[in-house]
Amino acid sequence: MRTIDFSPLYRSVVGFDRLAALLDAAGAESATGYPPYNIERTDENTYRIEIAVAGFKPEELAVEVKENLLTVQGRKAANDEARRYLHRGLAERNFERRFQLADYVVVTDAQLVDGLLAISLKRELPEQLKPRKIEITAAQAPGLIEGEKAA
Repeated sequence: MRTIDFSPLYRSVVGFDRLAALLDAAGAESATGYPPYNIERTDENTYRIEIAVAGFKPEELAVEVKENLLTVQGRKAANDEARRYLHRGLAERNFERRFQLADYVVVTDAQLVDGLLAISLKRELPEQLKPRKIEITAAQAPGLIEGEKAA
């Protein structure tokens, strides 16, 4: 796998250190692929993450948001039951998945249905960042008294 050196980026830009840190973290992320997941855009400002967590109970899963980092953990209770498998294809191992969220993206819901953990997200911009219409008023010509008409 190729690695990219971002040190020239650090030397030539100011204020983009968070972006560079995200790029570094994306390159260092483990490529286990477990558990598989989908990220879906359901509307202009809403998203859904679906994670395949077959065999996990709701009490064995934890969803946490801290700053802009969504962390999903699965901790399987120890199964001391003596079982003899001829083939074991279902993974029942602990996991941790992290998703970096953009600014103003909040988690609105998490549901476990049919072995899929569905996490709903929504971008909620503060009022001061939303587009607003500025009303244009006509200014009076200089030197006119209010109520007078220009000649």
